[in-house]
Amino acid sequence: KNRRRGKNENEEKRELIFKEDGQEYAQVMRMLGNGRLEAFCFDGTKRLCHIRGKMRKKVWVACGDIILVGLRDYQDSKADVILKYNPDEARNLKAYKEIPDSAKINEGAVNEDDDAAEDECAFTFDEI
Repeated sequence: KNRRRGKNENEEKRELIFKEDGQEYAQVMRMLGNGRLEAFCFDGTKRLCHIRGKMRKKVWVACGDIILVGLRDYQDSKADVILKYNPDEARNLKAYKEIPDSAKINEGAVNEDDDAAEDECAFTFDEI
């Protein structure tokens, strides 16, 4: 029961995997639960992605992560998560111009309207 207490013990350097045909790089926009997430693929479309069984409960995917998705021939609006890139690998992909420079790597959640959220505060603070 307590066999996996620490973080990934197998954290050795792995070879950087590039996309092939039928695959695309994407950034996680939001987690939907039940092994699904919404991702913005760098070909310009939003897709509903499904985390494959091999990754479930072993690789934790969070908002803002760069992932590799396998596109479906029969459903363009859906895809399958094949691989999650760690931040170092994502920076290497950006350096190799595989993903666009506009992609934010470790910013957390991806918001479309960044400026509107910070300006609205319902409280006013008075000095004592």
